Amino acid sequence: MEVVLVPIDWLKAHEEIRPKKVHELAEVTKKWGCYTKPLLVDMNTGTILDGHHRHQVGLLLNLRRLPAILFDYLEDDSITVVAWPNCGLESLSKKDVIDMAQSNELYPPKTSRHTTEWNTPPIHVSLEKLSKVEG
Repeated sequence: MEVVLVPIDWLKAHEEIRPKKVHELAEVTKKWGCYTKPLLVDMNTGTILDGHHRHQVGLLLNLRRLPAILFDYLEDDSITVVAWPNCGLESLSKKDVIDMAQSNELYPPKTSRHTTEWNTPPIHVSLEKLSKVEG
C-alpha cells in the first residue's frame, strides 16, 4: 500500500459528516500534530471512499494536502461497498458512490460501508507537511 499526498481540493465527498465528530477528531489531530490514518480514494475521480471526517478536519485546519491510498475503485475487487443496515437503501453499488460524489448532493452519514481485503497501514504525516503545497 502506497500512501501519497493528494491536493485537498481534488477530493470529493459522497456522504455527509457528523459535525461533532469532526470537531472531536480535529482536537485529537491537533494534539497529535499529524494524521495517523490515510483516506481511501478513487484515483480516477477523487471520490473519498473512507475518510470523510478526516477530509473535513483537513479543511477545518486549512491543510493543502491529505494522505491517501488511491485505487481504481470501479475495477479493484479488493475494495467492496454495501449499504449500512437501516440507512434507507436496500443496495449500493460502486457506481452509485461515484455518481453521488460527482453530483451536488450527498448521502446521509453511514450510508456506504467500504471493506477491504487488507488493513489500512498506520501512518504519521505531520500537519506541517500537509499544510505545504509540496515537500
